[in-house]
Amino acid sequence: MDPLLFNILFLDIETAALYKTYEELPERFKPLWDKKASYLKNDESLTSAEIYNERAAIYSEFGQVICIGIGGLYMNEKKELSLKTKVLSAGSEKKLLEQFSDIVERHKAKNSLQLCAHNGKEFDFPYLSRRMLINGLKLPDALDLAGKKPWEINHIDTMELWKFGDYKKFTSLDLLAAVFDIPSSKSDISGADVNRVYHEENDLEKIKEYCGRDVGVLAQLLLKMRGMDLKL
Repeated sequence: MDPLLFNILFLDIETAALYKTYEELPERFKPLWDKKASYLKNDESLTSAEIYNERAAIYSEFGQVICIGIGGLYMNEKKELSLKTKVLSAGSEKKLLEQFSDIVERHKAKNSLQLCAHNGKEFDFPYLSRRMLINGLKLPDALDLAGKKPWEINHIDTMELWKFGDYKKFTSLDLLAAVFDIPSSKSDISGADVNRVYHEENDLEKIKEYCGRDVGVLAQLLLKMRGMDLKL
């Protein structure tokens, strides 16, 4: 078994709009969102406020990280490959990002530490980095790409692996879970529900449970791609 598997930190982030409604946006940001919304419209009848409710969470300039699921592989007492997961949350986004950064920095001496996420290179990794900078935090080494050569960046993206060089389409984690017969993380909610559950239902615990399940699916997917199974 490849010992580098035990140096992978699986992660998944959940995000929500920074403000509950468009009307609560600071005045300086409203025209900036209006401009972005004009490019996002696929239905001319939609207003900037309606698009804000649907899309603001996925843009780091208008959204926030509300929880981060992490996981690592280990050998259990039966000598089977298993996964330990934890979902981070805090009273503020800054404290949450500090928690995550501290965990990653503790592995700084291990150059083999790898961060793994689905669509991580397009979403999770840059979103975390941007929100850290917005919150006045120093980037941990694992996210600081400045001056690094491509082979020095220890990021694993399961969607990129599945593309095999094909850049034409997006493949969701849930679809790949179905393809590989991995139980879905989508039960009571899906990613599309997170902003509503956070702002309208105020149910962060439900989101954390969903986030933790996503980490489990992610780990199983990577191992399936390597011809391995995981005992959960």
